[in-house]
Amino acid sequence: MDRTTPAAGGGIVTAARSRREPDDAAGPAALRSKPNRFRFARRATVRRSLRLLHSFRFEQTDPARFYGGIATDSADMLADFYADLTGRDLTGATVLDVGGGPGYFADEFARAGARYIPVEPDPSEMHAAGISVPAAVRGSGMALPFRDNAVDICFSSNVAEHVPDPWRMADEMVRVTRPGGMIVLSYTVWLGPFGGHETGPWHYLGGEYAARRYRRRTGKEPKNRFGISLFAVRAADGMRWSRRAPAHVRVLFPRYHPQWAWWLVRVPGIRELLVSNLVVVASKPG
Repeated sequence: MDRTTPAAGGGIVTAARSRREPDDAAGPAALRSKPNRFRFARRATVRRSLRLLHSFRFEQTDPARFYGGIATDSADMLADFYADLTGRDLTGATVLDVGGGPGYFADEFARAGARYIPVEPDPSEMHAAGISVPAAVRGSGMALPFRDNAVDICFSSNVAEHVPDPWRMADEMVRVTRPGGMIVLSYTVWLGPFGGHETGPWHYLGGEYAARRYRRRTGKEPKNRFGISLFAVRAADGMRWSRRAPAHVRVLFPRYHPQWAWWLVRVPGIRELLVSNLVVVASKPG
């Protein structure tokens, strides 16, 4: 999409201070510019970072184990930010997971009391793990098959880098979220250590080169094929969308880092190499 609607109010909160203070209260406690005032910041410890980074070794060999850990962390993350934004827990909230795959996250959100709806365009991916999610919907993130203002929370984890137009998807996520609801977009940064997925670290020499090398080494195509199912998305791209998003952007931070390292998102160049995964948390104007 070519919309250039600026975010009304809000401003962008980064790891030290925002460009400007939010001009609206968010729920019972106004969100402040210091990231350690967010509940989730207290979870963002070195121990958590090491646990998540260790799980990446199982992404290809034992995806249930890998995604199980990410699911728990995602549910905790959304619950914390939703409480900050609305003063409520996830009980009864409708969570739309854009690019939800086979539904690895379903159980965690069900335990939190949420109504979980995964959206996935690839039917083979939807059934890859043999998980049955009754509310699962087949559809594209760039044209979500939902009416405006349909869900309480719209969430996407490690999907934007697999979409040819991720910012159209981000706009769609805002569209389907109800006024006062929350949008959380988390994606892998191309020049970070995991940007090439299974073809890394050779993606630093180019996506095509990394794909060719993977074919030579393994005798098969990579699951994440550069230019087809994997794209070079930068941290700067997410920050640019945040400045013109049709939503109040509350905080941007590197997902797998402890809170004391969240300042990395503020430094051009360095953030592309070290942020690894950028999270954008926003609320839709009411």
